Amino acid sequence: MSTPINYISINKESWNNRVDAHVSSSFYDLENFLKGQSSLNSIELDLLGDVAGKSILHLQCHFGQDSISLSRLGANVTGVDLSDKAISKAKELALETNNNTQFICCDIYDLPQHLDRQFDMVFTSYGTIGWLPDLNKWAGLISKFLKPNGRFIFVEFHPVIWMFDNDFNKIVYNYFNDGPIVETHSGTYADKSADLELTEVSWNHSLGEVLSGLMINDLTIRTFREFDYSPYNCFNQTVEIAPGRYRIGHLDNKIPMVYAIVAVKESLQKQTEYQ
Repeated sequence: MSTPINYISINKESWNNRVDAHVSSSFYDLENFLKGQSSLNSIELDLLGDVAGKSILHLQCHFGQDSISLSRLGANVTGVDLSDKAISKAKELALETNNNTQFICCDIYDLPQHLDRQFDMVFTSYGTIGWLPDLNKWAGLISKFLKPNGRFIFVEFHPVIWMFDNDFNKIVYNYFNDGPIVETHSGTYADKSADLELTEVSWNHSLGEVLSGLMINDLTIRTFREFDYSPYNCFNQTVEIAPGRYRIGHLDNKIPMVYAIVAVKESLQKQTEYQ
């Protein structure tokens, strides 16, 4: 499976270029966020549970709204993202909201060079793993940064979504990861009319690839759920079936749109028992 040597620089530029459009968009609703509104959805909140006093590592945090929302719930949060422009904005928002969330700018595969501690939880959500070529390495990082018995909370768009063309009229992509997908498109999911032309490199990852990556890195799957809606209106051809719940209109509830996983890192004692 070939990987473009420059995929990190291509995607970093792409995400840097969309930060301004995202910050000013109604999609991210920064005005109400600054007034105290949480950016987290019920799907992840239900899985996270009470995070007060917990240490949380938030991978691929964009410009920090979810990280800060977790901090507002009493967690001690460190957010990580590839985009230096997004992390700069995240730090600005933390100061503006009088919040102690910490932020690190790096490719997450390089995170061990920037961080040396373990957390009660690792969290990542919605449109994250598609930017990563190697999910075994990703899962290894999650295991590395979790304390024994720590929990990994993961919510992601379902891989079936990424098989379709942009208007969900036909299947054009492989369900299984068969290499990088290089695309250039106009606008961004948060503002489709934004004056942007973005080139990006991504990968489709099957559920099997995700689950096996976690399991072989000492993470036990405790919860797996699938949802027939998206909490975000970020796709074409959507209809709102209930407040904050969107489906592809002509597909109704026929396809899964989101899935969620809770995994627990096995204790050192259990790892020894299996050896």
